[in-house]
Amino acid sequence: MSDLLRSWKPAPPGYKHVVSVSLGGSKRNAREEIEVLGQPFVLERIGTDGDSKKAAQLFSELDGRVDAFGLGGADLYVLADGRRYAFSNIRKLVAHARQTPVLDGSGLKNTLEREAVAQLDPLLNWRTRRVLMVSAVDRFGMAEALAEVGADVVYGDLIFGLNLDLPIRNMAALRRAARVLLPPLTTLPQDWFYPTGAKQDTSVQGKGTRYYTWADVIAGDTHFVKRYAPQDLRGKTVLTQTITEADRQWMHNRGVARLITTTPRMGSRNFATNVLEAFFVTLSGKREALTPQEYLHYIHQVGFKPEVSELN
Repeated sequence: MSDLLRSWKPAPPGYKHVVSVSLGGSKRNAREEIEVLGQPFVLERIGTDGDSKKAAQLFSELDGRVDAFGLGGADLYVLADGRRYAFSNIRKLVAHARQTPVLDGSGLKNTLEREAVAQLDPLLNWRTRRVLMVSAVDRFGMAEALAEVGADVVYGDLIFGLNLDLPIRNMAALRRAARVLLPPLTTLPQDWFYPTGAKQDTSVQGKGTRYYTWADVIAGDTHFVKRYAPQDLRGKTVLTQTITEADRQWMHNRGVARLITTTPRMGSRNFATNVLEAFFVTLSGKREALTPQEYLHYIHQVGFKPEVSELN
């Protein structure tokens, strides 16, 4: 048994247990007990600080002992323009789970976040907003939804993912970029362009700062938003999903006016989409990813709505 599991506790009898194995930092770990629709759950996140061998070992040792896995700090695949692109190195990593289903949040992003954008229109009046979406290919549902509601959007995939000062300004260009770039990129290690482990706590100043300054709303992955953000975010709205209390304090200190998460807090924090997708699959009684219609059914049944916090 690995050192990580020596103090690990299974869920109490009668509980469903969801465990997110993350390549992200261990200091963001969490374990919450909640009850939804009469069913008690343990939702847990275990970070491996970027160590893929530890992650593989956790998938192997917990396989069959929990109801569903989330995959955090990486994507198993991305859904872009109706196509699925799998990351080959991540597919090998999750192959260590042979009994317990593994969900990376991709299916839920394509439904829940699309719905959240529509729900926020009365508050934000998207047609009047300039939005910087730091990375769109991993949240294509949100990207499409922002275009559909008429926001003025800069998609920052080339700027922040590939270090090219080439803003993408419409969905047609984003779809072309996805078709050209995702096939070769998904053969590379994902940490080449997405921060894992200690990199999640490092800041890259100056890269794309003018796009942050231009935008009213900064949208996308929390780590991407923080990694490339300038010191001054006064008056900005941040639309994201995975938030800890430390993240809230960071945004308050930078002057962020409003923080919006696409889901409400469960226990003391907002869990990542991989945890929530695994949660919904477990709640459904199935052992595989749900259809978009099924995700929407459970989103409505549970009553998930965006959470708005006025920070400054």
